[in-house]
Amino acid sequence: MAVVPVTVPSVGESISEGILARWLKADGQAVASGEPLFELETDKASSIVPAAIAGVLSIKVAEGETVAIGSAVGAIDPAGAVKAPATPANSAPPLPVQPTPASTAPTPGLSPAVRRIVVENAVDPAKVEATGPGGRITKGDVLAHLNAPATPPPTPAAAKPAPAAPRATPGSRETRERMSGLRQRIAERLVEAQHTAAILSTFNEVDMSHVMDLRARYKESFQAKHKVGLGFMSFFVKAVVEALKAFPSVNARVDGKEIVHHHYYNIGVAVSTERGLMVPVVRDADQLSFAGIEKAIAAYAAKAREGTIGVDDLQGGTFTITNGGVFGSLLSTPILNPPQSGILGMHSIKKRPVVVDDQIVARPMMYLALSYDHRLVDGREAVSFLVRIKDLIESPERILFEI
Repeated sequence: MAVVPVTVPSVGESISEGILARWLKADGQAVASGEPLFELETDKASSIVPAAIAGVLSIKVAEGETVAIGSAVGAIDPAGAVKAPATPANSAPPLPVQPTPASTAPTPGLSPAVRRIVVENAVDPAKVEATGPGGRITKGDVLAHLNAPATPPPTPAAAKPAPAAPRATPGSRETRERMSGLRQRIAERLVEAQHTAAILSTFNEVDMSHVMDLRARYKESFQAKHKVGLGFMSFFVKAVVEALKAFPSVNARVDGKEIVHHHYYNIGVAVSTERGLMVPVVRDADQLSFAGIEKAIAAYAAKAREGTIGVDDLQGGTFTITNGGVFGSLLSTPILNPPQSGILGMHSIKKRPVVVDDQIVARPMMYLALSYDHRLVDGREAVSFLVRIKDLIESPERILFEI
């Protein structure tokens, strides 16, 4: 059987190249059909490319290189011979290979960034103190583990320790690392948004009392029936959809000298990951129930943690919601997600004194921010759009009756 080239697969119509982040198999190593070969980073997401056939891998392109879609980065020879590791002539005979304990293998659920550090530095995840949400191990946890003082196990005299992967040494004042393809693209898009759109922001505040009361009363029965938690995001997605129906220009986009009107409501929900900000899209949100929205968001959150969000998950949004409040942000001006014309920023809920029926009372308040493209959306529309969201959140029964 002839040698089969290892090529970079297509991962989306708009993507022409990516970065070969790392090889998961060594040059000259035997691979099985369907076994992961290398990790490809693009401007949208990262993906694992499997072997098309079984054989011996020959690597042609080094890690970190930019590669075009369809280009050959290696080859698999079905009849090839496995290469033995190179051994210096004056070295001692190799020691017997000891089986690796199961606990030292990277555990499922690690993000690609964390998994890479774990593998490169031979870290046992079970020995790393996890501080991330849900007991997950973060990149900072692994780095702290690596830099913590430790007593090395005794090494036989004839054995030479394997060289460690380059990393910051104690006392270093600077470190450098390659910017991932995803991070490069995020940077490009943010600069592009500032240069191509006339971004303006407007602000308001919303009393969260009624939504919090509804959530407190029904969250247990909601969880029991739908097997998903009832969060604030589903209320805001519903409110945004109703506001977009009332002010359709916020749901449109500029394309050259034309305005493209969207007659559907694909709401992007910004998700912060260790690899950078991603905005998976809840499609046709107007047709989803509260449970449907919560399930879609929960599924994307799980994929973000696992590093498996695909290109299709991130494309086609018409409006975006970002929640800086989960990190403690009180107020911010979100930046547009091109080519969209609007983005809503949610923030922390804080009890503040407000006047209700001529009485000063403490209410759980949230600042809202709407950034919009002033080329398409006028100030009156933007302010009215945000007021509409405020009214719907403060009287959530309006969402149910669409009034």
